[in-house]
Amino acid sequence: MRITIRDIADRAGVSKTTVSFAFNDPRKISKATHERIMAIATELGYVPDPVARTLTTKRTGSIGLLLPQPMREALLNPYVAELLQGIGAACHENDGSLLIVPPVKGRLVEAARRAAVDGLIAIGVGPDHSIVDLVRKRHIPLLIIDGSPESATATVGIDDEAAAAELMRYVLGLGHRRVAVVELETESYNEPDERSSLVRDRRMRGFEKALAEFGLDPRGPAVKVYSAPCSIRGGMDAFARILAEGTPSAVVAMADIVAVGILSACRERGVEVPKELSVVSFDDIELARHLSPALTTVRQPGFDKGYEAGRVLFGMLNERPAERLVMPFELVVRASSAARASGA
Repeated sequence: MRITIRDIADRAGVSKTTVSFAFNDPRKISKATHERIMAIATELGYVPDPVARTLTTKRTGSIGLLLPQPMREALLNPYVAELLQGIGAACHENDGSLLIVPPVKGRLVEAARRAAVDGLIAIGVGPDHSIVDLVRKRHIPLLIIDGSPESATATVGIDDEAAAAELMRYVLGLGHRRVAVVELETESYNEPDERSSLVRDRRMRGFEKALAEFGLDPRGPAVKVYSAPCSIRGGMDAFARILAEGTPSAVVAMADIVAVGILSACRERGVEVPKELSVVSFDDIELARHLSPALTTVRQPGFDKGYEAGRVLFGMLNERPAERLVMPFELVVRASSAARASGA
């Protein structure tokens, strides 16, 4: 026979409401009453029904992370894994759980509509994205990792434009003047009228700023831009297109996982890095330092970004104000980049 809170209430000589408080809001009863009710519940073998608890508290105890790609693709990216670890640490500190929410039928807005969570974290969506309006109508808090710090929405990220400009200045300072840029394709979850990426657009502005400082036309023949999915295969395919159209002396990728594919393609095709080609990127995932050659990259704190995102979101659930955090970045120079070879 299933034990109910009525059984516990009868044994403890209290109301069902008091038992409910013991499980859902112990602050409303005395410590002694709470301990007595919990001891009786353990003795009777009572297991709370999470659905009933949600109906009572109007809370699920979970926050959700909206993935920018199907789960099988997103979780292959170590940077996403670092974000998840950080968010998970914040969940642990706040006695909460994390629901991973991939696009539903290719649409992230549908995933946001269905997610049974108390708050949501999205990655890289703009303030005018339909997700923002949907979450507002759901009356739950939203935080955007790599969002727009100028918006009213809570955000956590780095200054992508400044970081990109620093990376490109470094490459140009090595003497490279024929550069291939590998940008990230717009994620498939965006509706047709929302096919933009805040991160991609900011980084392109940073690249263009640095190129202009060195007297190079960002749209001229010396600079070519290629789009690629955020994956190892995306990097390998992009490099095949790069070689088919010319021979740059440097490749600047927007994600380390793409650069991993580029380096792999270089090995397959006998292109020596950095003697014949410098390769630089963004993220500084753990793998970046263990590649051969080790990858020059912009370090952004994936774990810390995830942790701060979770911390801020849980704070909003406890009626603390939204925060807009700009975190530090660092250019980490390793062996995948070098001065342009004489005569190249």
